[in-house]
Amino acid sequence: MQNEVMTISQAQTKPKNTKLKFRQQLPMYAMILPSIAILAIFSYYPMIGIMMAFQDYNPTKGFFGSELVGWENFQYVYEMPDTIRVLWNTIYIAIMKIVAGLAIPILFAVLLDLVRNSAIKRTVQTVIYMPHFLSWVILSGILIDVLSPTDGIVSVLMKSFGLEPVFFLANEDWFPYLLVISNTWKEFGYGTIIYLAAITSIDSSLYEAAVMDGANRFKQILHITLPGMAPIIIVMGTLSLGNVLNAGFDQVFNLYSPVVYSTGDILDTYVYRIGLLNSQYGVATAAGLFKSVVSFIFIAIGYKAAMKYAGYRVF
Repeated sequence: MQNEVMTISQAQTKPKNTKLKFRQQLPMYAMILPSIAILAIFSYYPMIGIMMAFQDYNPTKGFFGSELVGWENFQYVYEMPDTIRVLWNTIYIAIMKIVAGLAIPILFAVLLDLVRNSAIKRTVQTVIYMPHFLSWVILSGILIDVLSPTDGIVSVLMKSFGLEPVFFLANEDWFPYLLVISNTWKEFGYGTIIYLAAITSIDSSLYEAAVMDGANRFKQILHITLPGMAPIIIVMGTLSLGNVLNAGFDQVFNLYSPVVYSTGDILDTYVYRIGLLNSQYGVATAAGLFKSVVSFIFIAIGYKAAMKYAGYRVF
């Protein structure tokens, strides 16, 4: 009888508690409403345009008046002579960026952790983090000036050593590696801060015990620092799989030219030229949709791997 009374009492108080909790959290719900509205307007509403991938799209007729052509746009993209080359360039550049974007920040974070002067450490962190906030419009202008074959600082240095200057931005052999190097320089400060945070979470008593056992700095890094960083390294590595088909439109668009299309043209710039410059909207949408589907698959695999091997969960 007593249990039944308690059950009835709990059932009566639960709705009240729920309503009270909702009222208390109402300001927070109100705060996120603008974000939800922006997300719906600028991210979900434009997805109606996916219809163009299956249409012979005519801007004058709109989405609902254009003729449906099924998979013809996808077949056309597959049969285009440049598709395989562009897809290879995209994957090749993206993988190099992923590898460099993991290795360089890890190495720099480990080296920066060895610095004992806190003022120097904070200064270095700030300096290497600053390029992350600059757009590729600004950085591309800097790179064009620095790599100019006539009066760029790199050419001046090469001439001083008796070497022939190279126009890196117009050299199809150098261009992909220039993209990787410049992207790594821009973004490695952000990754370094993440890995430094992982290092600070390692128990300091492990280092003290290692010193007592006679372990030098290299052995401490090898057996304590890197294993302690392993979870975040796994998370960052697996989540970066979603960028396999994302080689960086902003960077490539601001740096490339027709001279380096053979090695520097990527899927995003290819879609841009087909869709906006050649007005083949359906074909461009089909190529973009293909990229989005593949990226979604890799992101799903990345999250699954991060959850399995590092215990990472989104919620």
